[in-house]
Parts: sequence; C-alpha cells; structure tokens
Amino acid sequence: MAFNHLPAGVHDALRPLSVTPVTHSVPMAKNHRPDHPSAGTPERPSPRAVLDRLASGGSRASRITHTEHLPPREGRHAVWPDRIRTEVISAVHQAGIEHPWAHQAEAAEHALDGESVVVATGTASGKSLAYLVPTLSALLDGSEAPNGRGATALYLAPTKALAADQCRAVKELAAPLGHAVRPAVYDGDTPVEEREWVRQYANYVLTNPDMLHRGILPSHPRWSSFLRALRYVVIDECHTYRGVFGSHVAQVLRRLRRLCARYGSDPVFLLASATAADPSIAAGRLTGLPVKEVADDASPRGELVFALWEPPLTELHGEKGAPVRRTATAETADLLTDLTVQGVRTVAFVRSRRGAELIALIAQERLAEVDRSLVHRVAAYRGGYLPGERRALERALHSGELLGLAATTALELGVDVSGLDAVVIAGYPGTRASLWQQAGRAGRSGQGALAILVARDDPLDTYLVHHPEALFQQPVESTVLDPDNPYVLAPHLCAAAAELPLTDDDLNLFGPTTEELMPQLEAAKLLRRRAKAWHWTRRERAADLADIRGEGGTPVQVVEAGTGTLLGTVDASAAHTAVHAGAVHLHQGRTYLVRELDLEDSVALVEQADPPYSTTARDTTAISVLETDVEVPWGQARLCYGSVEVTNQVVSFLRRRLITGEVLGETKLDLPPRTLRTRAVWWTVTEDQLDAARINPEILGGALHAAEHASIGMLPLFATCDRWDIGGVSVPLHPDTLLPTVFVYDGQPGGAGFAERAFHTAREWLSATRQAIASCECDAGCPSCVQSPKCGNGNDPLHKRGAVRLLTELLKAAPAP
Repeated sequence: MAFNHLPAGVHDALRPLSVTPVTHSVPMAKNHRPDHPSAGTPERPSPRAVLDRLASGGSRASRITHTEHLPPREGRHAVWPDRIRTEVISAVHQAGIEHPWAHQAEAAEHALDGESVVVATGTASGKSLAYLVPTLSALLDGSEAPNGRGATALYLAPTKALAADQCRAVKELAAPLGHAVRPAVYDGDTPVEEREWVRQYANYVLTNPDMLHRGILPSHPRWSSFLRALRYVVIDECHTYRGVFGSHVAQVLRRLRRLCARYGSDPVFLLASATAADPSIAAGRLTGLPVKEVADDASPRGELVFALWEPPLTELHGEKGAPVRRTATAETADLLTDLTVQGVRTVAFVRSRRGAELIALIAQERLAEVDRSLVHRVAAYRGGYLPGERRALERALHSGELLGLAATTALELGVDVSGLDAVVIAGYPGTRASLWQQAGRAGRSGQGALAILVARDDPLDTYLVHHPEALFQQPVESTVLDPDNPYVLAPHLCAAAAELPLTDDDLNLFGPTTEELMPQLEAAKLLRRRAKAWHWTRRERAADLADIRGEGGTPVQVVEAGTGTLLGTVDASAAHTAVHAGAVHLHQGRTYLVRELDLEDSVALVEQADPPYSTTARDTTAISVLETDVEVPWGQARLCYGSVEVTNQVVSFLRRRLITGEVLGETKLDLPPRTLRTRAVWWTVTEDQLDAARINPEILGGALHAAEHASIGMLPLFATCDRWDIGGVSVPLHPDTLLPTVFVYDGQPGGAGFAERAFHTAREWLSATRQAIASCECDAGCPSCVQSPKCGNGNDPLHKRGAVRLLTELLKAAPAP
C-alpha cells in the first residue's frame, strides 16, 4: 500500500528539468520611498505599542514566542550623474526627493554607461527611482529626435497589480515632463481599442512576461518601431523568476534580445529585487548578459518589530484524536479585526485564495459587532478577480479608504501602498525571501512597522516559531534557475523560429544545448531547415507550446448557475481540488457551492449558499521510477535523485467546520486521474536497518508515512519552495526499489529544482525533520509534526516514534557536509 500526498497543481506530463542552485544573503532593509517622511505626517503609535495592545488580555501574551527588533538606520545621500536631464531631476525634486541615495546614483551611472545592472537593496529602498531616472532621461532625449518616435523602454512585472501600480507612479513622477513620456499598460486586461495606440505611441510600455511571450514577440512586425528604439528593459522583482517559470522567462528574454538585434537595437537591462542572492549571477543567468551589481543599501530604514505568534491549543481533537491548535486563519482574522479597530493600516497575507476570502469575511462579521462603520473598510484581494475589481481594491488601499486587506501573494510584489503600519502573515509563506518581501510592505513612509508571522499547525511553522534563528540568522534560500534545460528551451526555439527563421548565428544566444536540440526538433517535424535557416511550418501558434507558468491549460471559468455571471477563474491545475462538485467557493465575501465541474468546457457552475463548513480535497497517488540520475550510499541506505512518473486522482473531499477545522464528513468524487512526469529525491532502508531501529512490519508503513509528511513540511526551509509545490509517496515495499522507500517530488511538470535541492542538502534537511518530530509535545502525532492537511490517506497510518527512530538510523551513516 502506498501512502502519499500530492502538491496543488499537478499537470499533464512534460519532461525532467535539471537545475543549478545558487546561494543567497538575507535582506534586512524595510522602508518606504527614497525621500524622508514629510513633517506633516501625523504621529503614529510605535510598533511596539501596537504589539503590546494586541498581546494584552487573556492568554495572548503567551502566544508570542519571539520578538525580533530591527533598529532604524540612517541614509547616505549622493548626487545624480551629470548626464541626467535637468528636467528629470526637477521632476524628482517636485516629487519631494531632494537627493538620491548612494545606491540609486550608482545604478543610474551604470545604466548611462550602457551596462546592465541589478539593484538588490531592501524593500522600499527606492529601487524604482534608480531605474526610472535614467529611463526618463533617455525618453526625454528621444522626444527631441528629429525623426521617428525616439527612445522607448519596456517594463516587465511578474503581476498585473505591480504593473498597474508602477504605471500610476510613472505618470505622477513624469507629469512635469508633459507628453515626452507616454506610459501605458499592455496586458490581458488592456481593451482591444487601446492596444493599437500603445503599439504606435506609448514609449514606456508596462507589461508582464506572459504578454511578452504570447502577444508582443509573435507580433513583432507591429511592434517594429518600438523595438527599433528600445533603450532600456526594466525587470522588476527579478527574484520571482525562479524554477521552471524563471527558466521560461530567461528564454523569453533571449527571444526579445534577438528581435531587438534584428531591428538594430541593443537594450540595457535594469533589474530590481529586494531579496536576490548573488544578484549579478542570478541576473546574468536570467538575461544571458553580464550584469553589474548594486547591493549596498544606502536608504534609511524605520524600526521593524517582528513577532512570531503561535495560536493556542484548543479542546478539540482532530484526525486520530490528535490535539488541534486554533487555526492561523481564525487567529489572523482576530488580529486584522483588532488592528482595524485601532486604526492601524494592515495587510494580512494569506496563502490561499479561499483563506483570504475567509479572513476578510470573519473580520467583517466581528467588526459589525464593534463598529458597523468599519465593516466596509476591510476587504479581500486575490488572483481570479475580474480586472475592474482588482483595480478598485488597489485604489482603495492606496488612498487609505481600506484599513485592512486580506490578500494573497497577488499583492505581495512591490505594490507601493504608502502608510501601511502592519503586516500579518498567516502561515510561513514558504521561503524567507517571501517572508521579508511581505513584511516589507509595511513601513513604506519611513515610520516604524510591525510584522507578525502567525504559525499554522504544521511542522515547519511550529519549528520556526520555536527556532527564530532559522528566520533571522539565516540567508534567504537559493535561487533555482536553468535556462539551458532542453525541455524548457525546445518550445522557445520553435517560438523563435516562428518569429524569425533561426540561423546558425542565433544558436549561441539560446545556450549550449541548442545545437543538439535542433535535429530533434526537425525529426519531430516541429522545425524544417531550408537553405541556412530553420523555419516553423505548422499552422498553430508556436508560442502556445510553452506554458511559461506551468498552469496546465485553459483556466476554469467560475459561473453563477442562476444568472450566468462570470465570477472569476481558477487555474486548470487547481480545478480538481478547488472547484470539484460540492466544493465551497468564496468570492468577494460571498459563499458558493460548486454544483458541477465541466472539465471538457472548463466551466464550474456554482450557486450562492451559506454552508457552515469548508471543503478539502483528498487524493491517491502512485509513483514509478523512470531513471535514476544519482545514487549515494548512506551506509546500507541509499539516497537517490532522478526522474519519476506520478499518477494522481482526486477521490473525495472532506467537509470541515469553519474556524475549528473539525471534520464533519467525507464525500466520494469521480474525477479522472492525472499524470505528471517530474523529478524526485528518494531514500531506501534495508531490513537490517529496520531491525536496528526497532521498526516491525506493523508500524513500518506508519513510520515511513510520518517521516514523509514531516520531510515535505520541512523542505521549504532548504529550497525556494512551498509545501504545496512538492508531493510525496511512502511505500513499505516499492516495486522499483524492492525496499521500503520515501519519495519527495516536484509538483511541476519536468521538475522545478526543489527535489534536486533536497538531494544536495539531504543531511541537513532530514536532520531538521527528525528534530521537528522529536521535539513536538504531542503523544502520537499531530499537525505540528507529522499530520498533513493534504494527505490522500486521511493521515492513516502514522507512527511518530517510529519515524524518529527510522530517521535516526538513516542519518547515522549520512556523509558529513
């Protein structure tokens, strides 16, 4: 029997991805824009005072397991390079910024010298100004050109929200420059009638990698005048381009560089990230160019008080009688309510769309009992909303009309919301990079800020709130990116050939594996060589071959059955678990039940309802080894890394009582299985080792299963991943290894580098896993150590003590680092 749990987002199979990890350093700067807060800013309570009020009363003080204080820091000024246009400097002065910080001036100097540069300084350190000043200066120079449209610039953001926010900021800063600067957003939300104007007249186009890949590059003849004049390409939040997504974006940028060369331009790349590791190396791998590094943060920083918060145990019992902690969702809703009542402007970051909706809904209900005027000053923000809804929420938060917002990571990246006082993070976001990114949303006007991490009942969260050194004394995780992966590269070579026939001179641009791929693409009849170039000869769009975000197909439309109203969308990869028949779906504070999921037409029909429960999908998984790339002996045990095929099927869903999480019942489902080819790390043990660890056949399955759950929960501490990005299977006797085996695999088709990172850090990773299980105070296993919220077997069987003994035996012969 196989015991397993699967990541959210299993798609149809691609092929394996091999990746190369890089190392990081931790960012500590948190503050607002490059100018100091104005003298008229009203007095705000200190973050320590706000935290003290939250902790007062009842047992709340005991929920704070650690408080970290990051002291304020003075800024260091410089002067702008003398090649910057005086009109631009004047516009910056009018925005209230007298002098740049030293890192801004240094980055601008590199840009003016024609050197690509990455600015890797803290959140709210003024990175936007560092790239905007030289860009606006170039656009102003171009506006005086006697012929043509003059210089242009392209801005790439990982989210639509960030691009819209940056467009607003550019318009405000460039207002004194008149029509010389014409910014415009060009993405999937841009009305068709506006797109032609953007192509012909805009000289600062803000978009995302998806639109560049599918819309701009395949239609490059219509963008020829823009590309011919392209001077700068800005890549914001560049640390988000990692794993499979980052590898795809790296090839999209190479296609962009190729077309620019065709039109006679050679743009300079300006990259920004608050949480980059080895910034120049990561940026160079992303762009394919040498990149200068500016990482000495000269901006001032207000104090940051960072609290770790563990919800209390309740009197309830969960699966197998395990003790249950109060949920992070309920605790975060309480904190958001209290902060709103205090007038503290707050964003609560939540890991799931449903969680964001639920926290906002609970907070609104509790505010109604205190002050009904505050109910409409709290809302939810998540992906899947319609464009008009997103923009309205962004404006309300920006203006201060909203005091509290429960948001998914759709709002995490760089949206400049001046004046936020606090951030509440509902559950560790998966990486230290994301943790600091989210915490940095507060304190963006120079004032002190409060950040609170609310632990979920989960092995990693429990470990972190009791081991603060793992957060505050460790660098951010490795960035995993491999643009040369042939399974990522192949569809982009087809897309490039469709844009412009590929010649021998182009091959070096796309990387060393390109030359050996070309015959394979010819043999597959995807490309055809004529004379000295390869051509795309099929009728379909070549760009459609590459699913750069790995979303697995057409998004499922969520439609209200009675009215036909489109409520939003759900990624195809998440449809089986999120909008199966009977699922509870939350949208804008309203609750719906899914009546039917039509996979053929990609539609989920819902009807409004008010059930007293939430739903959680259950699944079963089988795994087979396709190829073992590396095998390392750990004494008698073996640690392996290679390619696997995972077959998963959602078979049922649980109904859980709101707030408490108590299981009310289970309902069977009939959904088709899904197959995933990916990369995995796995370890085996022998009969002699089982005897030494006192593991008999009766408890073997439970010991393996518990070790698998806990190791998946702990892996995000060592790799740039979230536990929902990875899956696992444990088998007392696996048919391919003929031994007791535990697998942990990437949830992305072809792999994403997480399993490889696990392989390379296995001794440290599994040691932390053993410690997390052994130090938990429960008797037989609970969600804080070995139970998983997504276990396909209902967390049965599990044997906590057996897992500790098994991991102890396994680690005895682990090679020293």
